[in-house]
Amino acid sequence: MGVLLGAPRVPGQAVRPAPDPCRGRGGTRVRGPAPLARRAAAEGLGTATLVAVVVGSGIQATELTRDSGVQLLANSLATVFGLGVLIALLGSVSGAHFNPAVTLAAWFTGRRADDAPTLRDVAVYVPAQIAGAIAGAVLVDAMFGKPLVRFSTHDRFAGHLWLGEVVATAGLVWLICGLARAGRAQLAPLLVASYIGAAYWFTSSTSFANPAVTIGRAFTDTFAGISPASVAPFIAAQLVGAALGLVLVAACFGRPASVTHDRAAAPTRPAEESALTS
Repeated sequence: MGVLLGAPRVPGQAVRPAPDPCRGRGGTRVRGPAPLARRAAAEGLGTATLVAVVVGSGIQATELTRDSGVQLLANSLATVFGLGVLIALLGSVSGAHFNPAVTLAAWFTGRRADDAPTLRDVAVYVPAQIAGAIAGAVLVDAMFGKPLVRFSTHDRFAGHLWLGEVVATAGLVWLICGLARAGRAQLAPLLVASYIGAAYWFTSSTSFANPAVTIGRAFTDTFAGISPASVAPFIAAQLVGAALGLVLVAACFGRPASVTHDRAAAPTRPAEESALTS
């Protein structure tokens, strides 16, 4: 989710409205958006790096200590720092979704807006995110000398964990869209990463909150893994959570106001700096 960062107005210049990542791709760029292939590459690489941070820090933590609390602390801190950096780095290119739930939320809320993500964008972003997540998990296994593809045996098939995923994903979508509606989208790298770090600790599932990352983590039989049998319920819970997050946004902020503005000053579908998570 992006924001217009205090650009001074030239006398006589049309005012460009503050962008809303949950209606379209609001950003700070003056030029049009990057080509779809470049945005998809950014989504794939960003998601791969995010999974590498999550899985790699989990492996490192388990090799350094047997204390499960310290392991989770190390894993969550690495995720917070890595996610914040990735959102700041790639937000202006692709929107830094790294998360199909965020991409779908942005499309759904902006489907009647000219500057919103299109179904074509969704159809390209989501496979790129999933492929990136799998590649990130395989890369980390290679770095730590693990089998390149060994499906996780970490069973997470339980109702209370699914509820944790609903809560984690609802909060993420509520935060991302709410920041945009409140005119605080420039704080996304800090606040989205901070929320994910907190959700590691206050949700029973340790906050996957991301279908692509969930799939990627099934490909590594390590601390951060999830068994393939547990993947589908997690993804279903995340999608329910995303829908609930949109309900929370509507309840707190209402529908976004329609803004009419000068055609020459209007952005042509620039990218937002929304995120995703672990």
